[in-house]
Amino acid sequence: MYKLWGTRNLNNLRIALDSLVANRLRSFLTALGIIFGVGAVIAMLAIGKGAQEEILEQMKLVGVNNIVIKPKVSNTKDNEDNNKENSDGPKDPNAVKRFSRGLSLADARSIAKVVPTVEEISPEIMKQEDVIYGSKSKKLQLVGIDTSFFNINNIAIAEGKNFNSDQLIDGDAVCIIGSGVKKRFFVGEEAIGKRIKCGPQWLKIVGVTEEKNINSAMKANLGIRDYNMDIYLPIKSYYTRYMNPAKQTFLQDGEENMQRSMSGNNDAVAKEIDQLVIKVNKPENLTVSADIINRMLTRMHNDVVDFEISIPEQLLKQQQKTKDVFNIVLSAIAGISLLVGGIGIMNIMLASVLERTREIGIRMAIGAQKRDIVMQFLFEAVLISLAGGILGVLLGVVGAYLVDKVAEINTIISGLSIFVSFILASAVGIVFGITPARKAASQDPIQCLRHV
Repeated sequence: MYKLWGTRNLNNLRIALDSLVANRLRSFLTALGIIFGVGAVIAMLAIGKGAQEEILEQMKLVGVNNIVIKPKVSNTKDNEDNNKENSDGPKDPNAVKRFSRGLSLADARSIAKVVPTVEEISPEIMKQEDVIYGSKSKKLQLVGIDTSFFNINNIAIAEGKNFNSDQLIDGDAVCIIGSGVKKRFFVGEEAIGKRIKCGPQWLKIVGVTEEKNINSAMKANLGIRDYNMDIYLPIKSYYTRYMNPAKQTFLQDGEENMQRSMSGNNDAVAKEIDQLVIKVNKPENLTVSADIINRMLTRMHNDVVDFEISIPEQLLKQQQKTKDVFNIVLSAIAGISLLVGGIGIMNIMLASVLERTREIGIRMAIGAQKRDIVMQFLFEAVLISLAGGILGVLLGVVGAYLVDKVAEINTIISGLSIFVSFILASAVGIVFGITPARKAASQDPIQCLRHV
């Protein structure tokens, strides 16, 4: 019974294949809608997957639960105006309240002491210096850090070791270089233990960081630098070796520093911190912690808001939501393309039924049953959809590759997206092939044989 059923269906499948081969051009044109629909679905899923992976990579890069505080650039002129006003004497009694010395180590210490949700805090100060080793030289970024920097920024030490407590306290002339620095200056040789000249100082290399994958899009979106090309040294080493001792007023009493600035001697005030990265204990505490820190710093800076607070993770999540909405819209458009392709298959199959009325009559006259006619036309519709699906997959893969290379948009093609596309193509063939197949099977054999 089952053998007979299988034989009949194999015969119906062979007849369907013969019909499609005999009308190759029409079959190809019929499948065009499916080809473009499947190709669009795969390309859109690849773009969505790539965007998701990129966001996850960016989250790892900026660190989880981090709050970033930077000096507000736009307030520089205001501060200069305030400082000039202070140097000419306080004309307005309230003018002195607008003075701020900017982000400082005192801010970091106060935040760590007062805000209970803060786990770690990492002050950073940086400057460009000419770096020389042997015959090679390049201008690179020197970054003064403390012990929590590498943990907060998810940067591992690939070679050597982190700074020890003695090096941090004494401000030793040591450094940890990025993986890109090693590749540039130490080709084929060990970097640990070597001395490299950074500006006027020689620093001993005690560690090399692991390579971080940072592309131009990440730099632009997150405002981050290439950590692979940084040279890190203890923040005390930075202050004592790369700052003018006359400007290191932050090492003195804070009140004295302020009075010195208010008296007009503001050239003696040097910036202490270029960036402050704060890690809180839980994601749900990010917003409330940022609000507390904002009010705290505003009060400590005499109501001068000369800093900017950002939460990279929340920015990235918002960016992810925007991309998700964009991908859903594009996927819906791709789905409409598949629907249109299915309607095209149904129209062509209905026209084919009319053209092949006499063929249907002959098959039924020599013993074919209605279900054989149904299966023959259903096989034709499904084969057209599957062939369109295969070509659509190739088109989608090529499209995703071109988007990645030409538009520089990260794309990832998954096996799941290809499987889903095949399922959709088969479903379209079955759904839109049923009506023509039933119409063909409902024909009267006698009327069909009279059809010319």
